[in-house]
Amino acid sequence: MIRFENDYAEGAHRRILERLLETNEEQTPGYGTDKHCEKARTYIRKACDAADADVHFLVGGTQTNTTIIASILRPHQGALSATTGHIAVHETGAIEAIGHKVLTLPSEDGKIQAEQVKALVEAHWSDAAHEHTVQPGLVYISHPTENGTTYSKAELEALSLVCRECGLPLFMDGARLGYGLASQGSDLSLADIARLCDVFYIGGTKVGALFGEAVVIVNDALKKDFRYFIKQRGGMLAKGRLLGIQFETLFEDGLYEEISAYAVELAMEIRAAFTAKGYSLRYDSTTNQQFPILPDAVLAKLGKTYSYSFWEKYDDTHSVVRFCTSWATKKENVDRLIGDIKRL
Repeated sequence: MIRFENDYAEGAHRRILERLLETNEEQTPGYGTDKHCEKARTYIRKACDAADADVHFLVGGTQTNTTIIASILRPHQGALSATTGHIAVHETGAIEAIGHKVLTLPSEDGKIQAEQVKALVEAHWSDAAHEHTVQPGLVYISHPTENGTTYSKAELEALSLVCRECGLPLFMDGARLGYGLASQGSDLSLADIARLCDVFYIGGTKVGALFGEAVVIVNDALKKDFRYFIKQRGGMLAKGRLLGIQFETLFEDGLYEEISAYAVELAMEIRAAFTAKGYSLRYDSTTNQQFPILPDAVLAKLGKTYSYSFWEKYDDTHSVVRFCTSWATKKENVDRLIGDIKRL
């Protein structure tokens, strides 16, 4: 079986494994206070053009989302998210479990717009009984979204402006950030994200690392005591250098950008093969996730050789599925899939 259902099926980039082996018997301080974590922080600050940013390393995405949100919100506040946002649908109620409601906004493509945030905030405060409802406390977005779509610089600037006018921190989930930055037509950079968001994270788990997410806190008001929250939420890895070494390797000479672009290039070849055959796409994704609408009979044929993720039923005879590439996807497997698509 050739697997295209996700971007975390493989282990880690060989250069990371080599570096972990080379440093295996080093003795270092724990909990992210070692020289490798410090060097990784330096590289990330430079990539983000954010010299004063705090950088912290956690293990996984859900852990990172809950830790960041718990550190920002007061008990009576909730997080605004698209209805399809990861915290709303794919984290088993993790945000609710820590005592905060996810306030969802309708979205067809996975993005939320500045006008929606402004309207919700105004509706809350204009309600005479607003203290009887959950107060909006932050805005959560992801780039790319769950549906593979991306924010333009203009969209993020508008969203950032409204958030600052409303006093709401803007938090970007970057589990697949590398693929979003590498997407065709993207005009966002890490520096733009650092300028426009209050806090975000750079995902490693899905982009070449064995595990790990790098949290970048730009807003000074959100920096205080964050390590306490990491520890309380079970995210402070004793062997913290294992995280630092991985991000040190990814960011020291452009590896993160290189492997992200590779995955997106292969995904666009798959997209072109489906559209050339006459199949429509559910979302206009230019990232490593592609969502063709396929006849169920075609899926049965492809499913004999390739794995993919079921997304949703489109109609009685068609389904939306996800084909996903990664930093480790083999070109020959993509070529084989494309050949089989042509023969359908």
